[in-house]
Amino acid sequence: MSREIIAVIPAAGVGSRMQANKPKQYLKILDKTILEHTLSVILSHPAINHVILAVGKNDPYLSEMTLFPHQNITLVEGGETRAESVLNGLNAIKNDYAWVLVHDAARPCLTHQDLNKLLQIDDEQGAILAIPAVDTIKRANEQQDIIKTEDRTELWLAQTPQFFRCDLLRNALEQGLSQGANITDEASAMELAGFQPHLVAGRSDNIKVTRPEDLALAEFYLTRKTL
Repeated sequence: MSREIIAVIPAAGVGSRMQANKPKQYLKILDKTILEHTLSVILSHPAINHVILAVGKNDPYLSEMTLFPHQNITLVEGGETRAESVLNGLNAIKNDYAWVLVHDAARPCLTHQDLNKLLQIDDEQGAILAIPAVDTIKRANEQQDIIKTEDRTELWLAQTPQFFRCDLLRNALEQGLSQGANITDEASAMELAGFQPHLVAGRSDNIKVTRPEDLALAEFYLTRKTL
């Protein structure tokens, strides 16, 4: 029996580091918003049954996108944090045993090739896309002075999507939030709950648009992208 796979995309953030006049997911690259690029690659994958998009209350920018209404997208209200937005998305899923792909709204260069590798995972630990650290990693103090150089051989940079069974991720997020834990991604919540998610090596061009200079890089990758 095939698994039901649902994508949850938290898109309620404001992206303050972008220094733009609107949330970064609504900035345009190649005449489409970043969010539209992201949704397009998710919606076009044959294994993904539905998308749940968590947006800000009374979001004024959705009307600028041509994807709505869409039969395979459900809108939910996001929360104050990423974890809360994802949890709201999970609470809209009826099937506790569905598998959930959580993907950043501002990560538009994802490929089906990477998705296919991630979707091969089928055990309760779940998995995330990530890339091995290639730069030298420095640990600093509050004054930004170097304390030490870290051994990068065991360090990876987390990406999305992150892939977990719905009930397990929901429980982990609820537990982490109730404890006031610093949940920076879904894997960190699962780790706190005692799981050891797998790392699936992804592509380095699966960038998250965070700073102004990322826009040009994302445009470069999107013009050369093949699914």
